[in-house]
Amino acid sequence: MSTAHSNAAKEFLKNQTYAKWHDATFWAVRTKRDNMAYGLDEWEQLREKASAIKRHTITHLDEYLDQFATKAEENGCIVHWAKDAHEFNEIVYGILKNHNVKKLVKSKSMLTEECEMNPYLEQHGIEVVETDLGERIIQLKGQAPSHIVMPAIHLNHDDVGELFEEKLGSEKGNHDPTYLTYVARLSLRNEFLTADAGMTGANFGIAETGDIVVCTNEGNADMSTSCPKLHIAAIGLEKIIPNYDCLAVFQRMLCRAGTGQPTTTFTSHFRKARPTANPMHIVLVDNGRSEWIGNPEHWEALKCIRCGSCMNTCPVYRRSGGYSYSYFIPGPIGINLGMLRDPQKHSGNVSACTLCNSCQTLCPAKVNLGDQIYMWRQQLDEFGTANPQKKMMCKGMSMVYGNEGVYNLGTALAHWANLIPSPLINCGMNPWAEGHKMMEFPKETFHSLWKKGKVK
Repeated sequence: MSTAHSNAAKEFLKNQTYAKWHDATFWAVRTKRDNMAYGLDEWEQLREKASAIKRHTITHLDEYLDQFATKAEENGCIVHWAKDAHEFNEIVYGILKNHNVKKLVKSKSMLTEECEMNPYLEQHGIEVVETDLGERIIQLKGQAPSHIVMPAIHLNHDDVGELFEEKLGSEKGNHDPTYLTYVARLSLRNEFLTADAGMTGANFGIAETGDIVVCTNEGNADMSTSCPKLHIAAIGLEKIIPNYDCLAVFQRMLCRAGTGQPTTTFTSHFRKARPTANPMHIVLVDNGRSEWIGNPEHWEALKCIRCGSCMNTCPVYRRSGGYSYSYFIPGPIGINLGMLRDPQKHSGNVSACTLCNSCQTLCPAKVNLGDQIYMWRQQLDEFGTANPQKKMMCKGMSMVYGNEGVYNLGTALAHWANLIPSPLINCGMNPWAEGHKMMEFPKETFHSLWKKGKVK
C-alpha cells in the first residue's frame, strides 16, 4: 500500500529529539558536500562527464564486460558470472567450501546486502564477520544498514557503548568514541588474522585493465585482502567503467558528494592475488540489471555510484529515517531501485518524496531520481497499489478543475468553511491535520481581486 512509508515514519517521529538530531546530522553532511563541490570550478563539468561516461558504458555494457573479464583472466583471476542472487550466493559458497573456509571477513558491500549473502553463508556453517565499523556495529546489533555509506548513523555513542559492553566486553560505562573505536580495532584485528578468506565489494571495475577499485576510510578492504590467503571480489555489472581516465572523474566526485571529504583515505586497486596467496576470484553479478537496462524510463538508475548524497539532501529521508523504507536501500535511489526490483512490494516508498528534485540536482552522475519517482507514481494504478483515498480525491479534484462553474462556485463559497469549529477540522478524520493546521480561506477570491485590478 502507498501508505507503508508514512506509517513507518510515524514510529520514527515519535522520538522528536532523535528525529531532529537525524535531520541535522545529514544536513551537516550535505553542507560539507556543498563546500567541496563549490570549491571546484569544474564541478558541473565533472557531473556532465560522469553522466556521459555512465550512459556510454551502460549502453555498451556487453563490450566492456567482455573486455573486463578477459583482462581479469589474463591477470590470473578466476571470473564467475552470476545471473541472480541465489546463483551468486552458491558460487561464493562453492569457492569457500573448496578452500575449507570456516571464517570469512568482509569489506562493506551493498551487493551482498542486496543478495542476502550473510545469512546464506551462515546457514551453511560459514562464520561471516563484517569489517567496516558501521557494518560491524549493525551486524552485532542484528540490524540492516540505515544508510548506504554510513550504515550505523542512526546509533549514537551510548548505543554503541552499550552494544560493545554486551558483545565485545568493553569497559562498562566507557562510551568515549575514541575508546570504542580502539575496542573495535582490537576485536577486528583478531578476526583479520584468524580468517580463512576475505571478501570485498567494488566501487568500480576497470575494463581496460581488469582490476577492481575499492574506496574506504578505514582500510578494512586492504586488511581483508592482505591477511587471508583467499580474496573474493563481488561486483555488480553496472560498476564497470572503461578506463583510468574515467576513474579519475568518479574518484574526484565520489567522496566529495558522499561525505564531504576531498577523497577517501584508501583507494585500493586489486588486479591479481599476492604471489603466496590463492588465485583471486571475481564474481560479476546481474540480479536483474540486464533487464533494467532495457527499461526506457528507469535505466538511468544504473548510473548511480552509491555515494548517498541523494539521501543526505532528501527532506523526507532526513525526517523519517532509513528504516521507514521497505527496500534495503532507502532514500531517492532506494525508491527507484526498489520499484525496479518489485513494484508491488515497494510501491509504498514512492510517497516518500516531495518531488523537490534536490536529489537529482545534487547527484554526481546526474541520475534523474525525482523524475523517475514521478513516473513510478503514474504507474501505481497499473500495479494495483494506488491508494484508494488518493484516487478518490484526484477524481474529485478533476471534477472541480475540469468545470469552470463548479470551480468558481467552490472558491466563492470556500470562506464559509472558516466557520466550522477547529476541533471538527483539525482532527484525526483529516489527515492534513497531522502536522498542519488548516488554512483560513479568504472572503474574496483571486479571480475577483484580479478583475478589480487589485492583483498585478
